[in-house]
Amino acid sequence: MPASPDASLDLPSFDDVEAAARRIEGQAHRTPVLTSRTVDERLGARVFFKCENFQRMGAFKFRGAFNALSRFTPEQRRRGVVAFSSGNHAQAIALSARLLGMPSTIVMPKDAPAAKIAATRGYGGEVVLYDRYTEDRQQIGRDLAEKHGLTLIPPYDHADVISGQGTAAKELIEEVGPLDAVFTPLGGGGLLSGTALAVRALSPAAKLYGVEPEAGNDGQQSFRSGKLVHIDTPRTIADGVQTQQLGDLTFALIRRLVDDVVTVPDAALVEAMSFFATRMKMVVEPTGCLGFAAVQAMKDALRGQRVGIVISGGNVDLARFCELVGAAADGAPAA
Repeated sequence: MPASPDASLDLPSFDDVEAAARRIEGQAHRTPVLTSRTVDERLGARVFFKCENFQRMGAFKFRGAFNALSRFTPEQRRRGVVAFSSGNHAQAIALSARLLGMPSTIVMPKDAPAAKIAATRGYGGEVVLYDRYTEDRQQIGRDLAEKHGLTLIPPYDHADVISGQGTAAKELIEEVGPLDAVFTPLGGGGLLSGTALAVRALSPAAKLYGVEPEAGNDGQQSFRSGKLVHIDTPRTIADGVQTQQLGDLTFALIRRLVDDVVTVPDAALVEAMSFFATRMKMVVEPTGCLGFAAVQAMKDALRGQRVGIVISGGNVDLARFCELVGAAADGAPAA
């Protein structure tokens, strides 16, 4: 029998997620799991929100970043780390590096939310800006790593990053018990593939869904075709998932462990942002709303079920947040 396409890849396992949980204990927050009677009544389901918008630096990314950097050798720590990110991985690497006493260089798109750039610098990261539509961030990161002897930690296609991200779903299921369905945002696939490791170990019967914006459905195309699909940088308000393709590791795990990848329009993300702000009194960035938007669209199929949703983060410029939520309140389309 021929080997499977991912047979040569060294994929992380749930054992790695458990090891990551031990490494980040005392550093990452054990974020709250919130419920809403209004949501449950509307959907006819029991819904549990894992609120990574309350994580350190405002997103789940801290889990994978700290796990990866904590495994550096003394020499790697001395030289430092380089990463590329639209914002949340950037902040996570910068903060983790500061906590571990090492320098960090972060390659960020010049149109990233100003709050994310400012926060990355505030955590001590040296920010290198690029144009996400005309320049290759991976090549910029590789060039910096080679020139300065830095260790490159990508935002999703890295075993330690994936394992760290899986600790969020591990905590969710340990707190609320087995689930019938789990929804998580999908960009490069680090969160979804890490979540898959935890879900298959702790709640194996659950249906697991990745959720993308309609404008950036490379993951859905890849999942359904069985081969990696590359797209142009998508134009969506969900800046945290403006990726062009899944990684080799994340794709291998997703195609093996995930049930489906679905998409939602940007307008549904704005509606979810507004609900979270007005009814649950919390700020969630557009990317963090992907799972809830998908659950609302699939409510008929989820009736009577126990549903877990990972809210990935809450890092959004206040002015942009007000613009989007204000437009939703006025009935205007999202820009």
